[in-house]
Amino acid sequence: MSLTFNHQTNDISNATGTVTFNGTAVGGDNTPPVWFGSRGVFGGGSRATSTNTMEYITIANTGNTTDFGDLTTARSVIASNCSNGSRGVFAGGGEQNTIDYITIANTGNATDFGNLTVARGYMGGCANGIRGVFGGGFDLNTIDYITIDTTGNAVDFGNLRAATFAIGALASNTRGLFAGGVADGSEIQYITIGTPGNATDFGNLTVSTTYITGVSNATRGIFAGGAGTPTLNVIQYVTIDTTGNATDFGDLTVDRKGMGGCSSGVRGVFGGGSRTVNYSDSKTNVIDYITINTLGNATDFGDLSSDTADLAACAGD
Repeated sequence: MSLTFNHQTNDISNATGTVTFNGTAVGGDNTPPVWFGSRGVFGGGSRATSTNTMEYITIANTGNTTDFGDLTTARSVIASNCSNGSRGVFAGGGEQNTIDYITIANTGNATDFGNLTVARGYMGGCANGIRGVFGGGFDLNTIDYITIDTTGNAVDFGNLRAATFAIGALASNTRGLFAGGVADGSEIQYITIGTPGNATDFGNLTVSTTYITGVSNATRGIFAGGAGTPTLNVIQYVTIDTTGNATDFGDLTVDRKGMGGCSSGVRGVFGGGSRTVNYSDSKTNVIDYITINTLGNATDFGDLSSDTADLAACAGD
């Protein structure tokens, strides 16, 4: 077989026969699985109280969000960034173990997927297009995983390097990265998503932070915002398959923590968040975007329907 894989576009060309990627058969169009797409969906979060609202954007077109439907329960400090390119998953939140799923192309309410191994919020979520992984949670080092195409309860994956929460996450087709959090706000750690096991040290963020948000394409990971002293507008990046410290990327339009993040593979989008460490009345509806492969400051995208913090997002087609 003659095989070429383009990490920027996720295309496999000049391939014949059955194609596998990381041991998993891929689509009939000879492309590996993806965890991003053209539509971004934001779900849950904190407004006056926790919300079950979901709303969506078309990532290539700036503008305000449109109503998508409702999660099965209202909750904040929820995790997502978890998709197989068509199905999106939202997990946990507060003291809930609920996992919901949606079909990203079809507006409507979420459906029950199963349960986490431990009820919790403040996790980081990521996916490689086949498997979704959720790490951390309030005073926990737990990592769970699901197979996104198959409903059911999460299974134990391994452990983070320390119990932590308010952690950010992102992934490539092979690795999942977790960064920041209350245990060591400067640490980045990684797992191999296809192989259950404990996390390994990756490097350090440019600045120590909690409530950070991650987005990615197949090669580059972006971490943005977070709670320092005070909240941060910092955007930083890593090459996911190469261990090392993060590098400065640019700045958000507004400093904030607890955003929802999603990606088209070209653009990364960050929505909502809180502009003070203790919340008070500081929630925002701001949506920013970046071009993942081009360093620079974020640009205004539009607005969420309401000021919302501690929400989550995923993307697909």
